[in-house]
Amino acid sequence: MTSVLTHELVQQIIYDNRLLAMIISSDFSKPGIHFFTPNSFSQQLAYMKHPAGKEIPPHVHNLVPREVYYTQEVLLIKKGKLRVDFYNQQQEYLESRIIGAGDIILLVEGGHGFEVIEEVEMIEVKQGPYVGEQDKTRFPGVAAEMVNIAEPT
Repeated sequence: MTSVLTHELVQQIIYDNRLLAMIISSDFSKPGIHFFTPNSFSQQLAYMKHPAGKEIPPHVHNLVPREVYYTQEVLLIKKGKLRVDFYNQQQEYLESRIIGAGDIILLVEGGHGFEVIEEVEMIEVKQGPYVGEQDKTRFPGVAAEMVNIAEPT
């Protein structure tokens, strides 16, 4: 398991040369538009910071056919703390991270589970349409005594 800091406040969680997740700290701030995801991702994640008076021209989005084979999701933590457990595609536990209010996580690949550390309010954004239980495979999570909360390296 590797954690790469692409910016001191942006972590990439990598396993076997595959990006599992990105965590963007609530303290991240950079002028202009900063995309964290490559154009090839089915879920795009960007940060925008503009001064007062900046105009963004009106626009519509064009109808563009897209094929999505894997659900990527974004969680925005509004309040509280959440432990995120990371698993590889074979459902093997890798490690965990703690995220808190204002943090954002993009779950790209592999498996994941959560434990609420402090009462949490969060917003989830992912591709639709949602097809219920056909959309995911549930599996047993890591035992509490095996949890390894990793620090960014």
